[in-house]
Amino acid sequence: MSLEIRIKNLGIMKRAEFSLGDLTVLCGKNNTGKTYVVETLYDFLGSWRELIRFSVSEAQIQSLFKNDILKIELAEYAEKADQMLTEACEQYCSPLNVEWGFHDESNKFDFHIQPGAIDIRATELIHTELTKDEFFTYSKPKGSEELVVVCNVDEGTREQYVIDLMFAEGILDFLIGEAVFSNVFPRPFRISSKRDEIEKLREELDFDPSELLESILELGQEIDPENSPFPFANPQEFLSEARERGVLPAIDEANLIPKLADLAKQKSFIAEEYPEVLEEFADIIGGKYTLEYGGELLYIPRKGKWNLLAMEHSSGAVRSLADIGFYLHHIAQKDDLLIIDEPELGLHPENQCRIARLLARLVNAGVKVFITTHSDYIVKELNTLIMLNGDKPHLKRIAEENGYQDDELITADQVKVYTAQEELLPLEEGQKRRRRGHTLVEADVEPELGIKAPSFNETIDRMNNMVEDIIQGAE
Repeated sequence: MSLEIRIKNLGIMKRAEFSLGDLTVLCGKNNTGKTYVVETLYDFLGSWRELIRFSVSEAQIQSLFKNDILKIELAEYAEKADQMLTEACEQYCSPLNVEWGFHDESNKFDFHIQPGAIDIRATELIHTELTKDEFFTYSKPKGSEELVVVCNVDEGTREQYVIDLMFAEGILDFLIGEAVFSNVFPRPFRISSKRDEIEKLREELDFDPSELLESILELGQEIDPENSPFPFANPQEFLSEARERGVLPAIDEANLIPKLADLAKQKSFIAEEYPEVLEEFADIIGGKYTLEYGGELLYIPRKGKWNLLAMEHSSGAVRSLADIGFYLHHIAQKDDLLIIDEPELGLHPENQCRIARLLARLVNAGVKVFITTHSDYIVKELNTLIMLNGDKPHLKRIAEENGYQDDELITADQVKVYTAQEELLPLEEGQKRRRRGHTLVEADVEPELGIKAPSFNETIDRMNNMVEDIIQGAE
């Protein structure tokens, strides 16, 4: 499912219009707004369930309580999807405009996301076994346009647990939203470029970071250090420092730490269906990760005299790839959107190319990937994977001679590449002349020539010309 995204007036980024491919690459110089774009997309994809609300009638709820079952025809809700999504985007932007003081209509932050045609028949929601403190089961098979919800408690129990109209409305609203949109929006998982900062946060915190942030927001005032319930003098100072260090958008990654032990018990679909991907990853890092008792993540190198290494004693590459490794082994689900800021961090050029090939394998396995990068090696390796994907005999020979596997090759149609840069923007209503501003420019991706990324090519050409002049001047 393709997603079209439009962003206006987000920090330095004046306008951004782009669509997600199976593999989306965002390039550009520093301070051109790439991070703003990534953070906004990730934030919305993680919060759309709280923003989209379908109205459920009291008559439907009463029918559910009276008959213990409710059948919901989803077609009428799918017809309202565009309207609900527009309202959700406005609701997403509104508090940010207030917080940032944007009141002029021409300068307001705007975000909109538009999927292609919504196919409710493609969604599957099945939950037929109750666990403790659950009161509803539901079923919506693939191919069906009907959601069936069953209430599994009698009236006396409902009164005991305060299962009232509002509670049931929230459940039904959530399920309808899932049935209409869960097949549209991928589940996002982001790995930030602030990896080292996150590791420092993890060392500082021995509790769930999101609980701290929520508590600070609820209190809304300075906290007496002597009566602070948190393990540092003033959490307000911590919050301010975290914002200045740019790690708040990555708090979800720090948030994984209290959950690592439980997550480590499960296997991702990559581990179940594509073990060769994990073998390739282990070869890249030269070992494997393990979670010790107490939740500490350690590294086991294949070679060397050390059996176990803590993260702070491991190489930059091992630390940089730790979150990717944990995602591959324990978290990945089909149709995810894996977002990685600068996957090249800490990596030798050879391993940057190998990571590009690994990401292509993930794409072919069913994970959508979105990266920001400054690495010419990654982009050129993706070029190679595109250009080798053909039926001509010499392409097969070159791929075989250089060890490329079929599941690493990708098509030009799978790849979207954008460069963040300053350009003349299109005229808007009320403007008399075009203005310059930061935007996203789509790069050409062709089957035979690969990706044309000007932000790299211009720099490389300038350096090559300079070297040539130096050599010729010495002769």
